[in-house]
Amino acid sequence: MCDAENTQTMQRGMNYRMNPTYSVFLMSQKPNAPYSDSVHNDGVTIEYEGHDLAKNYTVNPKHEDQPEKLPSGKITQNGLFIKAVDEYKSNKSKPEIVKVYEKIQEGVWSLKGFFNLIDYKIVNDGKRNVFRFILKLSDRIENFNNQNLKLTHTRLIPSQIKKDVWKRDQGRCVLCDESKNLHFDHDLPFSKGGTSLLVNNVRLLCAKCNLKKSDKIE
Repeated sequence: MCDAENTQTMQRGMNYRMNPTYSVFLMSQKPNAPYSDSVHNDGVTIEYEGHDLAKNYTVNPKHEDQPEKLPSGKITQNGLFIKAVDEYKSNKSKPEIVKVYEKIQEGVWSLKGFFNLIDYKIVNDGKRNVFRFILKLSDRIENFNNQNLKLTHTRLIPSQIKKDVWKRDQGRCVLCDESKNLHFDHDLPFSKGGTSLLVNNVRLLCAKCNLKKSDKIE
């Protein structure tokens, strides 16, 4: 992930314009995750919780409303993405493109794809107000090795399915045994009726094998 984003480390989960053409969100649906991120039942919509006030500003960030601005007046990452949504909804710009990675297990991050940031809302979680950003799966695709190759978007694969597939395939491409730049691939493509909800229809492929396969049924 860090190699793909040309950085040594990811210091935060929300990264506005980390790349000149897109932003980056890091999400987790694990039970002990610090934020409440989820995928809607339609399989293509993500609801991503905004981030808290930094610990150097408060004793307990979880007791404070999530900030749009810092006490100094400086706009936060929340604020930057709120501004992007407002500009999109007022027809001043196209939706912000957000590249989303999901934490599957410790040290393992999965690229969920590119999403359009289309809305946000403020909800009360029982203790304080938090932001929830709404993202829809985009038509944009990852461009491996600068080749203009098209991949068919699929319904998002649930986190538990990814964890089970990673364990079964032992973190390696099932075709060439490569352990780097891996992708969760539908054996029977979603566009041809394949499901994202069964482990036996999902496998690990490296980028090279995935591009060779495209959406052909093997």
